[in-house]
Amino acid sequence: MHFDQLGLAEPILLAVREQGYTTPTPIQAQAIPAVLQGGDLLAAAQTGTGKTAAFTLPILHRLSQSEQARDAQGRVIPRVLVLVPTRELAAQVAESVRDYGKNLKLRSMVMYGGVGMQPQIDALKRGVDIVVATPGRMLDHHGQRTLNLSGINTLVLDEADRMLDMGFIHDIKRVLALLPKQRQNLLFSATFSDEIKTLANGLLNKPAVIEVARRNATATTVQQTVHPVGRERKRELLSHLIRESNWYQVLVFMRTKHGANRLAEQLNTDGIGADAIHGNKSQGARTRALASFKSGKLQVLVATDIAARGIDIDQLPMVVNYELPNVPEDYVHRIGRTGRAGAEGQAISLVCVDELRFLRDIETLIGKPIDRKLIAGFEPDPKERAQPIRVGRTTIGGGKPAGGGGQRRGEGPARGNAGHGHGRSDASGHAHGSGRRDGGRPAPARTDSGRRGSSSAPRRDGNRG
Repeated sequence: MHFDQLGLAEPILLAVREQGYTTPTPIQAQAIPAVLQGGDLLAAAQTGTGKTAAFTLPILHRLSQSEQARDAQGRVIPRVLVLVPTRELAAQVAESVRDYGKNLKLRSMVMYGGVGMQPQIDALKRGVDIVVATPGRMLDHHGQRTLNLSGINTLVLDEADRMLDMGFIHDIKRVLALLPKQRQNLLFSATFSDEIKTLANGLLNKPAVIEVARRNATATTVQQTVHPVGRERKRELLSHLIRESNWYQVLVFMRTKHGANRLAEQLNTDGIGADAIHGNKSQGARTRALASFKSGKLQVLVATDIAARGIDIDQLPMVVNYELPNVPEDYVHRIGRTGRAGAEGQAISLVCVDELRFLRDIETLIGKPIDRKLIAGFEPDPKERAQPIRVGRTTIGGGKPAGGGGQRRGEGPARGNAGHGHGRSDASGHAHGSGRRDGGRPAPARTDSGRRGSSSAPRRDGNRG
């Protein structure tokens, strides 16, 4: 199948061809016709499957075939609202809208927190057809009466599972109450969890259901390798591998914000250009780091899971798990950022004895063992014993911590059962969920309007979502 068989307008097809694409991905081949028919859609698709183009292309087509919406004064008002969990993803979706809609007489804008509202207000005054937004900033605009939602006929909830993880369910419900009742609803999620099914049941009307790239699927184009190493020699091994293998543009994952900062500083001391990106960084710092990394000026970017959500880079060659995630599904999300569109990629995991439990969980999830390869001179001491790993206030694995018994994986904040709200642990290990900030302090559920340090640097990854 080719894009020109999907019923899209020629100006959109021209833009797709200019991006270098002729064949739709599975999610695109199924979702585009469903969206063009005008009905609701529930789609399970991870980042990297082409989901952004799967809803962007048919939405642009439908908008191009209908009249603009206007208020009582004749001013153009939005017809499409796309809600996303982070600034990074907002910027990326907005760029896809611009790229694919560049031959159409349509206007779009992106709105997120952490930046001044006035430029966004000015864009709304000029008139836009599509708004890509994070929930909190969108509600800020509506509260200040700068955003008219009466013309919205299409709502997209992108990465809905992550929005629920980050505690946005109350904001989402507030948004839904503000929109016209008659509209098309498109919900995209990595999986059909019970929470997503509950949300879908209350939002969608007889939706088409599409599921591709199940959560436990890893791309065959990604070569996965585990390097066993002592816990105190990980940084030394990483520097050795980067130098000896002449790695460039390496995305390194950590569990904690402080660990990400520390590793970036140590790599710089070793003469390897590195920077960290996480929730405590200012937006400007994150934008600069991400832009330098994408351009190739920065050799290593050290990231936490939530901060890296939505980072998509063409032909990213290398992902390194400096620390394995305590949630095995996050491993799949991490390594899914390499080996895309048929390109070869590598996913290297530096694993100490403390993380063997996490490694077993990951291998169980993906249904196969990961190749082990010892690096000469960095072999772990066979006498080294597992120690507990702290994730926020929870201790995982390694035997008994001081002051009480250990906890099994899944009992702590990663699954939301330790009194932290529901959500995954981020940077400093504190849970993301209703009413918690990145640092674990009590806060309102809405965190994206200048209170969650997300970046907005765009990327150009065509139709790979």
